[in-house]
Amino acid sequence: MRPNTTRARGAGAALAAGALLLTACGSDDATAEGGGDAEGPEATGSLTVWVDADRADVLQDAAADFTEDTGIDVELVQQDFADVRDQFVSQVPTGEGPDIAVGAHDWLGTLVTNGVVAPIEIGDKAEEFQDVALEAWSYEGNLYGLPYSIENIALLRNAELAPDAPESYAEMVAIGEDADVDYPYLVGLDPTEADPYHLYPFQMSFDAPVFGTDSEGGYDAADLRIGEEGGVDFAEWLAEQGSEGLLNTNIDGDLARENFVDGNTPFLITGPWNVPAALDADIDLQVDPIPAAGDHAAQPFAGVQGFFLSAQSENVVAATTFLTEYIGSAEIQTALYEVGGRAPALTESFDAALADDEIVAGFGEVGAEAVPMPNIPEMGAVWEFWGTTQAAIIEGDGDPAELWERMADDIAGAID
Repeated sequence: MRPNTTRARGAGAALAAGALLLTACGSDDATAEGGGDAEGPEATGSLTVWVDADRADVLQDAAADFTEDTGIDVELVQQDFADVRDQFVSQVPTGEGPDIAVGAHDWLGTLVTNGVVAPIEIGDKAEEFQDVALEAWSYEGNLYGLPYSIENIALLRNAELAPDAPESYAEMVAIGEDADVDYPYLVGLDPTEADPYHLYPFQMSFDAPVFGTDSEGGYDAADLRIGEEGGVDFAEWLAEQGSEGLLNTNIDGDLARENFVDGNTPFLITGPWNVPAALDADIDLQVDPIPAAGDHAAQPFAGVQGFFLSAQSENVVAATTFLTEYIGSAEIQTALYEVGGRAPALTESFDAALADDEIVAGFGEVGAEAVPMPNIPEMGAVWEFWGTTQAAIIEGDGDPAELWERMADDIAGAID
């Protein structure tokens, strides 16, 4: 498959020519005096892009088009996605890293503080992307990546067992109990770490975000909100759900999926990675928003994948052109969606995907209202204490308010 990137070529060629002019070794005097080549300098140089195996074929097409249009070669180097961040941090300072690499937005804190990524300028192109995608890839007021997909959890519903979507947590439990199955609903948990990621929508419904935001909309590590009143209310709710058996740390993600596939529960809180198993089981599958347990919206985390630019790239304008006009084209964004099954970050492709697939539409509509997972380095201190505290509360290992407040103090101390 060779996506049609004709629309991108004019702008791409112009920007690539700009990069060549900026980096040309010769003086502009000859051109000013009429002695230069009227057609401009010949395209030279190359770009190196780290990409994972799932995205390699699509980018091969984009790279071929870019080279044909600009004369600049693009070398695609396949990397294990899990290794990209650490390899990038270690290699870029030595000059051995790529110009561009695939990655996840929540790596930004590590990448920026290590000085290995550079901001990118996409101008009016920003208006073409989903807001949550750009928010996720922004750090201290700068955009550091070109997003291509949005991933989040939602509520999977077996419509045969539950014909209607619940409008609240209490209604979901009631529907599940009326369905006369083993579990009113399920969310996979770990015995010692619970699962803050999957439980975050419920936490947000109690108005208990981890961090507040600064004037530019970024997460503010100095404004730790997890220990405020809403967080304590959420902790007490966790304890209630644990004592009633509605949250069970002995049911991990695999068991939760198996029970949903086997028809033992009408509802499963999960991500698109568990959709294939449900479809293979011929479940009448619907994707709904996660119902709120508190008085606020149940917003999950959004994880946004994209491509970022090395701070040591010697061909910045060409790299930015490849990002914005090729990877950022509707053809490539749609092709990446087709191989990954995640809602595209580009609004044109996002809308087309939602119209084409009701499952993607369900996740996409939830994701559009999600909040980006914090990308600041201080989030590491949160993960250190968050899950273990949730597990202890669910299992009844202490007063929930005291456990939660101690966790907040421990997080604050680790950040300081």
